Amino acid sequence: MKDFKTTYFFLRLPIAISILGHGLVRLPKLSTFSDWMVTSMEKSFIPEPLIVGFSYVLPFAEFLVGLWLLIGIRSKEAIFAGISIMTMLIFGSCSVENWGAIEAQLLHAFYLFGLLWYFQKYGQNLTSK
Repeated sequence: MKDFKTTYFFLRLPIAISILGHGLVRLPKLSTFSDWMVTSMEKSFIPEPLIVGFSYVLPFAEFLVGLWLLIGIRSKEAIFAGISIMTMLIFGSCSVENWGAIEAQLLHAFYLFGLLWYFQKYGQNLTSK
């Protein structure tokens, strides 16, 4: 592809901003976010200590994945990490039957998959930067 870098930047920009934004708004209020997540997951079969731990790690993971996607470093790893995050979120949403949230999480996962496909098809001669 003639202009892979520019096209790839604009393809990853929306998902990068979305994931980065999720992390950025949660980082300053970690304990409030954690309390909200524990409350929203109280009917889940997932043990509360796992939910608490996940709720404190999630904003940092989102921030890093979003940042990596935004600046274009470690693209494949960032995409795989993003898909992994979405998979865990989907599992949690299923455990409390939050079907509306699953739609958004699936959309993010499919977008990341499309980004991975594009990267592997057209960026194979580049490093993962």
